[in-house]
Amino acid sequence: MIQARYPTQVPRYARDDNVVMIISSDEFEQLVEEALASIPSRFSNLLQNIVIIVEDEPSDRDLDALDDPNGELLGIFRGIPRTRRTYDMTSMPDQIAIFRGPILRLARSRDEAVREIRNTVVHELGHYFGLSDDAMPY
Repeated sequence: MIQARYPTQVPRYARDDNVVMIISSDEFEQLVEEALASIPSRFSNLLQNIVIIVEDEPSDRDLDALDDPNGELLGIFRGIPRTRRTYDMTSMPDQIAIFRGPILRLARSRDEAVREIRNTVVHELGHYFGLSDDAMPY
């Protein structure tokens, strides 16, 4: 189940060229669900104690993860990678946040937004499984 966190006002996502990509909150959440459903079962069957959420924008703390302060953060994994866990470890659920605003600013078409959503979901799941940015093709 995808959880969404949106402000009361719906922001417009304009790029520098003033083109606005509009995908409703509900449709965006559905696209994230579809991306998650497209993950091969040999990986999705291993997902435990994790929640995928949709947020409009990354927090300042999230943005600290960026190497380029002018870049866009499309998603983030908040948790303990599976490769660092022990059998008796208990913790709050891990979380993957997918950021709607940055993805819509980056995409130039609906198809591009769909690809970017899937790539971001796959990339953040890679972090859940313990892969570094350098070890992933996305």
